[in-house]
Amino acid sequence: MPLAASVLIDGPSELVFDYAIPDHLKILPGCRVRIPLRNREATGTVLRVQEVAQTEFDLRYLTSLVDPEPLITPALLKLAEWITSYYGTPLEQVIRSIIPASIRGEKTSAKIRKAAILAKTPTESDLAQLAKRAKRQHQIITLLSIAAKPIPITELGGASTSSSIKTLTEKGWVKVINLEVRRDPDANETFLPTDPLTLNEEQGEAYKTISKSLHSENPKPILLHGITGSGKTEVYLQATRTALKLGKNVIILVPEISLAPQTVQRFKARFHDLTDQIAILHSNLSQGERFDEWHRIRAGKARIVIGARSAIFAPVKDPGLIIVDEEHEPAYKQENPPKYHARDLAVVRCNLEKCTVVLGSATPSLETFQNTQLKKYQMVKMNERADGASLPLTRVVDMRIEAKKHKGRDAIISDILRSSVEKRIEANEQVIIFLNRRGFARSLQCPPCGHVIECNHCAIPLTYHRGDERLVCHVCGFQSIVPRLCPNCQDPAIRFQGYGTEKAETILRKVFPSAKIARLDTDTTRRKNTLRDTLRDFRAKKINILLGTQMIAKGLDFPNVTLVGVLNADLSLYAPDFRAGERTFQLLTQVAGRSGRGKMAGEVIIQTSTPHSPSIQFARHHDFDGFVAQELNIRQQFQYPPFTHLALLLARSSHERRAEFTLQTLHRKLAEDLPDNVILGDPIPSPLTKSHSQFRFQLLMRGPNARVLSHHLNKILRATPTPEDVIVTADLDAYDLG
Repeated sequence: MPLAASVLIDGPSELVFDYAIPDHLKILPGCRVRIPLRNREATGTVLRVQEVAQTEFDLRYLTSLVDPEPLITPALLKLAEWITSYYGTPLEQVIRSIIPASIRGEKTSAKIRKAAILAKTPTESDLAQLAKRAKRQHQIITLLSIAAKPIPITELGGASTSSSIKTLTEKGWVKVINLEVRRDPDANETFLPTDPLTLNEEQGEAYKTISKSLHSENPKPILLHGITGSGKTEVYLQATRTALKLGKNVIILVPEISLAPQTVQRFKARFHDLTDQIAILHSNLSQGERFDEWHRIRAGKARIVIGARSAIFAPVKDPGLIIVDEEHEPAYKQENPPKYHARDLAVVRCNLEKCTVVLGSATPSLETFQNTQLKKYQMVKMNERADGASLPLTRVVDMRIEAKKHKGRDAIISDILRSSVEKRIEANEQVIIFLNRRGFARSLQCPPCGHVIECNHCAIPLTYHRGDERLVCHVCGFQSIVPRLCPNCQDPAIRFQGYGTEKAETILRKVFPSAKIARLDTDTTRRKNTLRDTLRDFRAKKINILLGTQMIAKGLDFPNVTLVGVLNADLSLYAPDFRAGERTFQLLTQVAGRSGRGKMAGEVIIQTSTPHSPSIQFARHHDFDGFVAQELNIRQQFQYPPFTHLALLLARSSHERRAEFTLQTLHRKLAEDLPDNVILGDPIPSPLTKSHSQFRFQLLMRGPNARVLSHHLNKILRATPTPEDVIVTADLDAYDLG
C-alpha cells in the first residue's frame, strides 16, 4: 500500500493534511517538508507516516524535503505523544512548542558572510615586494596566515580591503568563500576560568548519589534538597563534568531568564575548554540567535544546554543528565497550551531516555517532597552552607506599629530597616531590597466617593507608572492618561494608593542620597542585556542597593550582600489560591538566602502586617520541615495536591451570561458520569472575573488519578459543542487559579 504523511502546516492555524510520499523521498516523522497548498507552496512538519488505502480521491504529493534529517528525535516524539495523552492537548500544539517558530519558518536562516581564506602561501620575495608596494595586501596576507582559518572580510578592516582582496584573489593567493557565522548571545563577554572546588561532606554525598545514578540503567529521580548557599551549583558543575566524560550530554533548566546569565557565566567559566559546546535557549534571544543555538544543539556541536522551561525540548542527542534548578518555581508551568510543567516533563524525558534527572531546591514543592516520601524519588539533603557560614538572622517588623509611628501614613521603610541599610553602606557592604510589585502606586482612588480607576478590559485597578506618566494594566497592557479629577464625581482629591518598586526606588534615593541604587523589574529590563549588565555591576560592587521583584529573589549569589529587606511580605499571602502559604514561605526563604553567603554574617528584615502568619514565622526560622508538616496535614484534610491531582476548567467570553451558561452546562455533563473518587467543584466566577475584555468562569476537579481526570474532561469537551464566542480550556495540574 502507498505511504502518506500527515503534515502540520506552518502558520497560526492548526491545519493538518495528508500528502502522498514520492518514491524518491525518504520521509520520517519529524521531517520538515515543502507541500502544495491550494495554488501556493507551503512548509510543514511531518507528524506521522502511515499506509493508506487507494481511494477515489488521489492525495497530492509532497514537493520536497526542507531538511534531509528529522528535526525531532524519536524520544521527543514519544514525549510529545505523552504530553498529548496526559494533558489532552492536540499533537499539533505540542509540535509547535517542540520546534520553535524561528526553526519552523523560513524567514530566519543561517547568517552568511563573505570571508577570505589563504589559498596558497606567497614566497618570501613576494611578501617582501608586497611589504614595499602594497602594504594593505601584505597586512591581509599576514592576518590570514596567523589565523589559519577564514576571516570575514568585514573584520579585516580598512577602507581599501575590498580592492585589496580582489587583487589578491586574482593573483591566486586568497580565496573568497561563503562563511556561516554564529550569532553568539555572549560574543562580547569574557569568562575567567575557574577550577573545581573541594566538596564538603554533604556535597560529596550528593555528588556520589548523582554519579552512581549516571552509571545506572534505570535511574530514579533525585531531589537535591539543599538550603540556600549549600553549594548545589558546585554539585551540578561536577556532576556535569562526570556526565560529559561518560559521553553524555546535559540540559540545565532555570525558572527565570534572570537566572540564565549567572548560570551561563558559571558553566562557561568552569568549562572554559568547552565554551563552544555550551548553548543557551530562552525567549530573550533574538530569532537569529535562537536559530543558531538550536541547530548547534541538533548537530551535536553543543553538549551542554542552559535555558528556561522550553529548553526541556532541546534536540539533545543522548542526554545523560537533566538538572532542574529551583524546581519548586511556578514559572516552570506553561501558561498557554500546551500547559505542561517543565519539571514533570524532565522526569518523563529522563524515563524515556534512561538518564538522570536532578531536581534542586532549598524549598522543594510539596508535590516533589511527597514523591520522596512515597519512594518514587530519592532525596539527598544538604543542611549546611558550603563555606561554613550560618544562615542569616531574620527579624520580622510589624508594619502596623510602624504606621502608628508615622501617624497613619504609608511606612515603606521601617526605622529598623533604614538604620540597618545605613550601617551596611557605611561598611561598604551591599543590600538587596525585595518588593514583588512593580510600578509607582497600585491604584488611583477618590477618597470622597471611593471610585477606583480600573482597566477598560480587565477587572483590576490600573497601576500608576510615574516614569511613563501612565496608568497601566498589568494583565492586558492597556494604558491610560492620569486624570486630574475623579471620573466619577469630578473631585480633585483623587490620589494614589499603595506602592511598587518605582516608588520604593524614589524613597530609597531620598533616604540614602549617597548610595548607588539600581532597580530590576519588568519595566527596567525591556532592553536586551540590561539585566545581565546590572547584575554584573552589582557583582563588581558598583551598586550599593539592588531593588527588585522576584527576578532577584532566587538563585543569585553575591558574597558581599549582608542585608536583605523584604517590603510588604503580605502581597502573596492572601491570594485566592490554596498554594498561597507555600509560595509565600518559598519566596521569603529564597530571598532571605541571598544574604550572608560570604564570610560576613547576614541579616534579613521582613516587613509585614501579619507577623504571626505561619508562612512568615516558619520562613523566619528557616524551618522547612515544620512548614511542610503543617501544610501537608491541611492539604490532606481538604484533598488538595499533592494528595490529589487538580484540573481547572475555564470558560471565557465577551458575553458574560454565555460564558457562565456554557460552564454550567459542562458542569452538569461532567457530573452525570463522574468517575469514582473525583471531586467536582461548582461553577464560580474566576478570581480575575474579567481579562482582555472577556468574562471568566471556572470550576475545579480533583482526583487521585491524573489520567482519569484528563480522560473524563476531554471526553465531555469533545462531545459538548460550545458557542463560537466562548472559549473553554482545561488545565491539568494547574498552578494559576486566578
